Amino acid sequence: MLDTFLAAFVTFFVIIDPPGVAPMFATLTQDMDAKFRRKMAIKSVAVATAVLFGFAFGGAWLLDKLHVSLDAFRIAGGLLLFLIAVDMLFEKQTERREARNEKVLEERRAHPGEHDDISVFPLAIPLISGPGAIASVILYFTTFTDVAQRAAVLAGAGANLALTLAAFLAAGPLTRLMGKTVANMITRIFGILLAALAAQFVVDGVRNAFGIGGAG
Repeated sequence: MLDTFLAAFVTFFVIIDPPGVAPMFATLTQDMDAKFRRKMAIKSVAVATAVLFGFAFGGAWLLDKLHVSLDAFRIAGGLLLFLIAVDMLFEKQTERREARNEKVLEERRAHPGEHDDISVFPLAIPLISGPGAIASVILYFTTFTDVAQRAAVLAGAGANLALTLAAFLAAGPLTRLMGKTVANMITRIFGILLAALAAQFVVDGVRNAFGIGGAG
C-alpha cells in the first residue's frame, strides 16, 4: 500500500507540478486583492479535486461505453505521459503554460478593473487537472481493484492537491524563493521520473494485450 501511495504521489507531483504552477497563479492573480486570490486558489483546487475524483470512479465506465479496452488505455495513457515528460525535459510544457497565461492576461488588460473567475479555466483545467492527471488517475484505478490500493492512489492525488493549494496561497514568496534555475532543475529531474513511469504503463498494457505475461 505504501508503494502504491509513493508511486501515485510521485506521478501526480510530476504532472500537476505544485511548485511549477505557483508562478502561473501569481501571474494570473497579480492585480487581484488578497481575498479574491484566496477565493480563486480554494475554488480552483476544489474543482480540480472533483474532476480527478470523478474520473477516478467514472473513468472505467466511460471507457466501457466508448468500447476502449483498459490495456489500450494503459498504452495510450503511457504514451501521453511520455510526451508530457519530454515536454518537461525541453521546457515545452512551461512555454505553453506561459503562453496560455499571457493570453488570459491580455484579455484582462482589455477590461481593466474587472476580475474574471479564473478558478475553472485555466487554473483547475488544464493547469491542475489536465489530460495527464486525468489519464493517470484512470490508469491507476483500472490497474488496482483493491480498495486499500485505490485509497492509496486517492491519498497520493489528494496530497498533491493539498500541496497545490498551499503553493497557490504562498505563490509570491515561493516564486521568489525558488527562482527560475531551481524550478527548471526540479522540472527536469521529475520529467525523467515521469518518462520511466510512462514506459512502465506502456509495457504493462502491451504485456496484457498480447498475453505476454507479467504484472498488469
